[in-house]
Amino acid sequence: MPLSHDHIRTTVETYLARHPHEREQLGGLLDALDRPTDIASRSTFTGHVTCGAIVVDPLGRVLHVLHLASGKVLAPGGHAEPVDESLAAAALRELHEETGIPPQAVAPWPGYEAVPFDIDIHDIDAHPGKGEPGHQHFDLRFLFRLHAATEAPVVLQEEEVSSIEWRPVDRVTSPSLREKLLKLTAETEPQTANASALIYNDRGEYLLHLRDYFPGRIWEPGMWSLLGGGREPQDATLEHTVRRELAEEAGLDIADLTPFGTEYASDDAGASVPIAIYAGRWNGDPRELRLTEGVMLAWFAPDDLHRLRIADTTSDLVRRHAASLPASTAPQSGPSSHEERRPASPHGTVLNVIGVHLYLERPDGTVLLGLRHPNSAFAPSTWHALAGHCEQESAITCLIREAREEAGLHIERRDVELVHVVHHVDKAGDRPRMGLFFRARTWSGEPELREPDKCTQWKFWDPAALPDDLVPYTRVAIGKIQNGELYSETGWPA
Repeated sequence: MPLSHDHIRTTVETYLARHPHEREQLGGLLDALDRPTDIASRSTFTGHVTCGAIVVDPLGRVLHVLHLASGKVLAPGGHAEPVDESLAAAALRELHEETGIPPQAVAPWPGYEAVPFDIDIHDIDAHPGKGEPGHQHFDLRFLFRLHAATEAPVVLQEEEVSSIEWRPVDRVTSPSLREKLLKLTAETEPQTANASALIYNDRGEYLLHLRDYFPGRIWEPGMWSLLGGGREPQDATLEHTVRRELAEEAGLDIADLTPFGTEYASDDAGASVPIAIYAGRWNGDPRELRLTEGVMLAWFAPDDLHRLRIADTTSDLVRRHAASLPASTAPQSGPSSHEERRPASPHGTVLNVIGVHLYLERPDGTVLLGLRHPNSAFAPSTWHALAGHCEQESAITCLIREAREEAGLHIERRDVELVHVVHHVDKAGDRPRMGLFFRARTWSGEPELREPDKCTQWKFWDPAALPDDLVPYTRVAIGKIQNGELYSETGWPA
């Protein structure tokens, strides 16, 4: 199906959050987004989007192609098609069609996985023979790097492209693109930004995570995969990343983690993403872990992987690791250490997830809310308080960290007070959650979009005129805070 208007608008607004000075020059694109026409269709001659692939090779050169129709040397790119699941996927498809370079030969530049590196508006001459009047292209350009070890085959789309050329950055044809590329420093060069944990036990089994089935919202929906995630600003190393992810997702602490190389997986657009793998031994019961994301954790023997919905790269990784284990790691029974023996929880105990929420109220009485990204696993395209889950930290420490990381707000511990607690479940059978709402009496800074892949807009709202698309328990909590009530429950059966 065609790319949605909301997907395009969110992508553009995320870009403008990084480049607010370009809002005026992109006014034509913003006006087009306000019209009811299909801006992704090439037959919309009031202006439509195109998608470009900016590919940088290991020598720092940028890929260009000579287009036959225009006679111009440009970056690969073209129109979106109904088969494209995202704008970035459209750029990769055009790269493959025009040059023969497959999506697996490139990787998104870290920080630009779903955000354009540059947006340009240019005029297209009329083609009376094709019945096309003059119109504008809104070109969204995505940044990729060519793998150093890749010998990318070049198979030109002869009816549209006559040759390719690798140009140094100072000879890039687009002025706006050239300016941005010249500002990329060595410190921003791409590197592995994801890490996963390959956890095994003395029985030769491997711990796998069944992901939520949210197609289009998360990577590998409904599949078995490894625990892990992306590097965050507070992570000094990728080992810190994988340890933080294990703690956040499952409350798991592995004593020894050993690097097991780098794997390459394909993202939703088909591009290759490097993932650092850390292997570690654990002999616990996954049923006793506090899982905060996904459906479940379970042990599987390598010989059983063919029965699962699992990526080929993941099953190959497990089998390679199993083959590398020395004979001394033959199956044993029982935990390998006293520390890994957990006392059983009392019968009927259910783990509750703790979440912290910032209640930020201006002197005029308006309160801060953020619009969640359309691809968010929880409450996509919905307003919500600034919030997060506790890592190995206290609730107030978590609140202060989340406010700084998500919005650039600086809050002191002495200025924080608890104003409401909501005990809620989204629907029957879901894991219960305890939401703590803290008021910051004073703070410094104005809300900024520090994590545009999670939040696309911050806005202060009148509590008497809150948005319709607001997370229900947040609406309840704000109302209770206004009335001075400390506790509420939502989602529980009457």
